[in-house]
Amino acid sequence: MESENSLKLLKVAVVHDWLVDMGGAEKVLASILKIFPQADVYTLVCGMDSTKLNKLGISKTPKTSFIQKLPFATKKYRSYFPLMPLAIQQLDLSEYDLVVSSSYCVAKGVITGPNQVHISYCHSPVRYAWDLQFQYLKEGGVNTGLKSAVARYFLFKLRAFDVWSSNAVDDFVANSQFIKKRIEKLYRRKATVIHPPVDVSSFGLCEEKLEYYFTCSRMVPYKRIDLIVEAFKNIPDKKLVVVGDGPDFDKVSALAGGNVDIKGFVEYPELISIMKNAKAFVYAAEEDFGIVPVEAQACGTPVICYGRGGVLDTVVDGSTGIYFKDQTCEAIVDAIHKFEGASLFDYKRISEHAKSFSEERFLEEFSDHVISKVTEAFGKIEADQ
Repeated sequence: MESENSLKLLKVAVVHDWLVDMGGAEKVLASILKIFPQADVYTLVCGMDSTKLNKLGISKTPKTSFIQKLPFATKKYRSYFPLMPLAIQQLDLSEYDLVVSSSYCVAKGVITGPNQVHISYCHSPVRYAWDLQFQYLKEGGVNTGLKSAVARYFLFKLRAFDVWSSNAVDDFVANSQFIKKRIEKLYRRKATVIHPPVDVSSFGLCEEKLEYYFTCSRMVPYKRIDLIVEAFKNIPDKKLVVVGDGPDFDKVSALAGGNVDIKGFVEYPELISIMKNAKAFVYAAEEDFGIVPVEAQACGTPVICYGRGGVLDTVVDGSTGIYFKDQTCEAIVDAIHKFEGASLFDYKRISEHAKSFSEERFLEEFSDHVISKVTEAFGKIEADQ
């Protein structure tokens, strides 16, 4: 692509909040670095070894903030969130033409000048500082008392920084219509939606479905795996397979009836096999985007999901899945019954729909978007000779 050749002429910095675990945001980062192989990578904290960094396309050691030198930084990095706004602003990016931030916390808060272009791929505004504040305080056991007061104060400061730093971003890209609306509400800024890349090629179509439902997630409260498991206690003739682990694993396991198989963590090949053969994938979270529902659809597996958040972009109600309107056991049970009574889903059509979220599509859309913004700022960039 001509745009890719043009972008290689720029001096680029890519900023990511922290490099500790491999998740959805890190998969986006890996794709961004395919567009900018020459980029230097900046982050608050890096706890990945060279093998994991290479998987992300990072061959040079990422440049980190002063938090990296603090005690237990790579394990307890979230404990340093009061220092994160200060730390991100100490990263010197003055030598770069283009800054791309991959941000769900403070990465977009880096300081840039009038002769630089800063494009922020926003996974989400800081959710635990905004609409999920009370849930996170409760989960952390700091919803009352002195610790709560201190936490609330620093979250207040983080919200102020979050809004202030949004004003220094030249262009926002959102990962879904849901996040676009959150950017408009919280920052009063417009954003372009470019869905994140999904490795749909690894999930082949399977048209021979077995008689079980499936859910998969890290077991944390907002994923609402507990609701799904409880719902299936009310329909004991339907089998549910649950994959995933996390802080809520014991709680979810205690709720399971005899028709629920809690598998915990499974290796990737087994996960794909379970996903391919499932009658449907059940999803109760209000997610920013949600990669797993797209992966399920790539297998031809319909999705029964809570009809809010990122799934509104990825699941077509009545065609590739079924929405339920409330995060309640009753709503999930009703959706299962509706699914059972529906006409047969077209598995090939579902799989084809998922292909519209491929990495190839992301690389083309994001690189074209960046080159248009850079051209607006600097004028036409001549292609590499």
